[in-house]
Amino acid sequence: MIRIEIDEPTLARTRIATSPLLETICGVWLLGKDPSTVPWPYTDWVRRARQVPMPEPVRLYYRFGRMLPDFLVPMPAVPAPSFEEQIELFRRTPAEVIEAQIAIHHPHGETPPPLKPFLDDRETALNGLADGLSAWWEAVMAPYWPAMRAALDEEVLLRAQALAADGPDALLGRLHDRIRWEPPVLTVVKQLEHSFSVTDQRLLLVPLIFSHGGLPCSTDDPDVVMVTYQARGAAVLAGGPGPVTDRTDDRLSLLIGRGRATVLRALATPATTTGLATALGLAPSTVSEHLAGLQAAGVVHRRRAGRRVLYALEPAGLALVNLLGEDSAATEFVS
Repeated sequence: MIRIEIDEPTLARTRIATSPLLETICGVWLLGKDPSTVPWPYTDWVRRARQVPMPEPVRLYYRFGRMLPDFLVPMPAVPAPSFEEQIELFRRTPAEVIEAQIAIHHPHGETPPPLKPFLDDRETALNGLADGLSAWWEAVMAPYWPAMRAALDEEVLLRAQALAADGPDALLGRLHDRIRWEPPVLTVVKQLEHSFSVTDQRLLLVPLIFSHGGLPCSTDDPDVVMVTYQARGAAVLAGGPGPVTDRTDDRLSLLIGRGRATVLRALATPATTTGLATALGLAPSTVSEHLAGLQAAGVVHRRRAGRRVLYALEPAGLALVNLLGEDSAATEFVS
């Protein structure tokens, strides 16, 4: 367990951000797991990713495990950075940051061999790892990113709305079953045992589609503590990148039609029309037509969140997916 005691000023500064670079690193960790233990919906992605040779510098995350200084698992500097923006910031990590964080993790001066290049030849080591991560991103992550980004945008919208309406206490209390909020202590369920306090800092929450690779926390920064959690919408990884293929032989499609069945399944995560269209590879007008029919049937409802309109499953819609849909496991990601 990681137990973080959070004071009121830090709690009041809670913010939310996404991170394609963290998703990439967690994807690397996911590949390090026994394939037989990888859960749905990651199985198709893992199968495809294993066919791509991993750049040698990226294997650092295998050899060294997850107890890494934070500069190797960097937090996002802005709410919605691109991968390119994050990797360029990583290349420019200051020497004093690297030295300070390695000293925190290895206070007795015995720097592990995988970290020595970052002290001895910082620029070469950073550029080598950045180039490797970039190649890995392009090969195995970028094809999935449009659908992932749409799902994460919806996740951030929902969480930001909850933060604004109900405050950080309510938000933290409903993040995920692997995160428990018992004021003033936030507990992240992990094998690692660690406890610490944060005072007058900022709390940054980062939803991850690939949290099954790991739930990294960043604590080395003197101003920000980062906590990651499982985002809803991981089902976008199922079946491969690109448009979702309609099914012709399942009971849900036979009952309500292939297009409406596809949209209904996708609403395991509340979404906007645009988000659904991006994730499913359909025209917005087509998605709107399906949503109108599903809403008229009473299996979907809509609600306004600021300037956007979110669609979500009614209990009857959830029952249809559970009873007739082949991918009933998608409901695991509804919180």
